[in-house]
This record gives sequence, C-alpha cells and structure tokens, in this order.
Amino acid sequence: MLKVLLTVLALMVATAAFSQRPVGDRSGAVQQAQMRASAAYRELEQAQYELKLAQQDYVNTQDAYRAAPPPAEDLKREVDKMKKALNAAKAREARARKAYEDALDAVEKAWGRPPKGQ
Repeated sequence: MLKVLLTVLALMVATAAFSQRPVGDRSGAVQQAQMRASAAYRELEQAQYELKLAQQDYVNTQDAYRAAPPPAEDLKREVDKMKKALNAAKAREARARKAYEDALDAVEKAWGRPPKGQ
C-alpha cells in the first residue's frame, strides 16, 4: 500500500514538474501567441490547398494545349494564365509558411524558450 502511495506521489510530482504552465502575466501572452499560431496554421493549410488546385489547373490546361491542333493561341494564353496563378499560389503558400513559423517562434518566446531555429 505504501509503495502504491509513493508511486502515485512520485507521478504527481513528475507531472507537476513537467507541465510547464506559464506563470503570472505570461499566460495571456502564451495564449495569444498560440491563437495566432493556430490562425497562421489554418492560413497555411488553405494556401497549400489552393496551391494544389492551381497545380492541377496548370497541368490540365497544359495537357489540353498539347493535345490541341497547332493554332491554339487561346489555349496558350490560358496556359500562361494558369502558370501565373500557380506562381501566385506558390508565393502565397511560402508567405503563409513563414507566418506560421514566425507564430510558432512567438509561442516559444512567450514560454520563455529560444525559438527552434536558434
């Protein structure tokens, strides 16, 4: 019985030691940083989805252009348009990824830890 109580006590002490709850005014900063990181992650997921759609549109349009008879200027313009859309989606995804990484660094900073990249 004593062994069980000591084990439970040791587990409680270990749990308390490893659960790094922010103290004092940091808790609000941590929570805000976590909310911003969550929003940035949603933006990243949306940008990745839009990038995937743009890639599919570009490939489909490019295939249609290749399969079309030689005077297919309208399809060539469409391919160029899809290429621009694809590049824009790639740029948006890169910006969203950077914003997400910055938000994660802000969470680490709010916890008082150095960012992962350092």
